Amino acid sequence: MSRVVVTGRIPEAALEKLRAEHEVDAWTGQESIDRDELLRRVAGADAIVSLLTERIDGELLDAAGPQLRVVANVAVGYDNIDVPACRERDVVATNTPGVLTEATADIAFGLILTATRRLGEGERLIRSGTPWKWGMFFLLGSSLQGKTLGVVGMGGIGQATARRAKAFGMEVVYQSRSEIDPAVAEELGARRVELDELLSVSDVVSLHCPYGPATHHLIGAEQLAAMKESAYLVNTARGPIIDEEALAAALRAGLIAGAGLDVYEHEPRVHPDLLDLDNVALVPHLGSATVETRTAMATLAADNALAVLAREEPPTPIR
Repeated sequence: MSRVVVTGRIPEAALEKLRAEHEVDAWTGQESIDRDELLRRVAGADAIVSLLTERIDGELLDAAGPQLRVVANVAVGYDNIDVPACRERDVVATNTPGVLTEATADIAFGLILTATRRLGEGERLIRSGTPWKWGMFFLLGSSLQGKTLGVVGMGGIGQATARRAKAFGMEVVYQSRSEIDPAVAEELGARRVELDELLSVSDVVSLHCPYGPATHHLIGAEQLAAMKESAYLVNTARGPIIDEEALAAALRAGLIAGAGLDVYEHEPRVHPDLLDLDNVALVPHLGSATVETRTAMATLAADNALAVLAREEPPTPIR
């Protein structure tokens, strides 16, 4: 029987799978585990099931010890994991792609609708008790039919978002490191372009690319200035892909019409200038936040950990 450390609260179904075969030490606090407490708990662990709120680096891997065999991240993104440090110590790192695709695409398109139709502004107005009356020019937004969605990062979530856009009558362009399956491109009517062209032609830009050194502040002042003044920017990928200070300045100056954010550059802190703007919709990292999706994510992470402990190939290793 191996020792499995779970760094945060996860659905009981995943814990039951782990407990059926191994000793499990799971953090159950409402707040994220303190770093010193985490370093203490991982000592002697054979497997770590981690949340994206925990930094898995050389210090933590060494605190766990040489018997550690797997880090199973309960997230599709893994910028919280030092993958090279894992490889140096022969620790397998895994993530949970695929299972959160549809839920995250739902949030992306929800933010598109919230931003373009000014739903957040309307909801805040009602809740504030501010007097209002219907009028021809009251809280006018922008329609989506016949407009262009630009998808940055055309993986599973990007494609699922594009599929929703097609249902709303939108054209689709995308920027990605490689061409997508021709059959999918034909189904979506999607055309691959460079980022500069995507920014200049899109009415809505939705970010779905991985985060890393190459995509840090991929969208900054220069890119925002290249967008249409009537365009909207949506981010459900990772916060640091956008320079939040530049975004706040662009929104304030009217360089773009609006934005919708589910993730933040210094999460959970949000740039204070964004909080004062009506033309940005802000939600707290809800991309995968459905009961079904979070259960599937945690269960897949448990399956990854169990496979490695059984000396089998995990379902979704980080390559």
